[in-house]
Amino acid sequence: MGRMQTRKLGRDGWEIGEVGLGCWQFGGDFGPMADDTALEILAAAVACGTDFLDTADVYGAGRSEELIGRFLKTCAAPVKVATKVGRSGKLFPDKYARPTMRESICGSLKRLGQEAIDLIQLHCVPTQVLRDGAIFEWLREFKNEGLIREFGASVESVEEGLICLEQDGLRSLQVIFNPFRQKLVRELFPQALAKGVGIIVRLPLASGLLAGKFTRTTTFPASDHRHYNRDGQHFNVGETFAGLPFAIGVELADRLKGYLPDGMTLAAMSLRWILDHEAVSVIIPGASSPAQAAGNAATAAMPPLPADLHEQLRAFYADNVAKHLRGPY
Repeated sequence: MGRMQTRKLGRDGWEIGEVGLGCWQFGGDFGPMADDTALEILAAAVACGTDFLDTADVYGAGRSEELIGRFLKTCAAPVKVATKVGRSGKLFPDKYARPTMRESICGSLKRLGQEAIDLIQLHCVPTQVLRDGAIFEWLREFKNEGLIREFGASVESVEEGLICLEQDGLRSLQVIFNPFRQKLVRELFPQALAKGVGIIVRLPLASGLLAGKFTRTTTFPASDHRHYNRDGQHFNVGETFAGLPFAIGVELADRLKGYLPDGMTLAAMSLRWILDHEAVSVIIPGASSPAQAAGNAATAAMPPLPADLHEQLRAFYADNVAKHLRGPY
C-alpha cells in the first residue's frame, strides 16, 4: 500500500491521509456507475494511501454506503468512514427528532457493516436547526451510547460554520473550498483552528470545473446534478460548480491555466492550493475512474505552491470570481 502525508482531523483527532475520497458519485448522482467500477476506484484510492472516505445516507438512497460496506469487508487497510445524516425526507426540512435521527444512523451502520460510525456529519441541515442546538445534544448522546465515535457538520455558509463551532465536542466542519471559493480563509478557518476543529473540504475541483477540461458546450447526463441543478433548481446552487454560472466558470478556469507552474495540471494546482492552508485536515475529491483517484492522491506528495502564486490566485479570486458566486456562502 502507498504512503501518504497525514494530518490530524482537528487538534485531537485521528491522523488521516491528506487526500480522502468523496463517494457521492457511487450513488449514481453523476450518472450511472457500475458496482465494479466503484469498487475498483475504492481499491485504487486505498492503494495510494487514502484512508478517509466520505459518503451520505442519501447518496443513491444508500447505494454509496452499501458499496463502501462491501469494499470494507475485503479491505485489509485501516480506513475511516465519514457519513452524513439529515437530508432524507424523514428529517429534512422540518421533521428533526431524536428517534428518527437514531433510526437513520442505524440504517447507515447496517449498510456500512460497522460496529460504530467513525464520523457522522449533519448534512446541510437548515440554519435554524443548527441554531436551536438540540440536534447536537442528540449527537452527544449517540456518541456516549457508542453508536458514533465522532460528530461534525457539513455546512453551506460561513454563518452556519460559526454556529457549529460554538458546540462542544464538534470534531469537524465540512465546507466548499477551492480557488473559486476563498472567503473561508479569513472568515472561518482561523476560528476553526482556534477551536481545534478539523476542516474537510468538499468540491475541491468545483464539480470538475477546476479540472480544466470543460468547454461552454460540454453537456452532462440528465441524471447528473451538473445538468439538473446548475442553477440551484433542486438544492443549493453552491454545491454545483461552486455556485458559478457554468459558462463563466469555464471561462475563469481557462484563464487560471495561465498561472500554472511548469508541468502542473489545473486540477493538481487547485488541490495543492487547498492543502497549503493550515486549517485544512483533508480534501475529498470524487473520482470517476481508478486513475483519477490515484492522480488526486498524488497531490499530497507535491511541494507547496510558491507564496507569490498564492498571492496571484487570491487577487484573481477577488477581482474576477467573487462577484459571480451564487447561493449561501
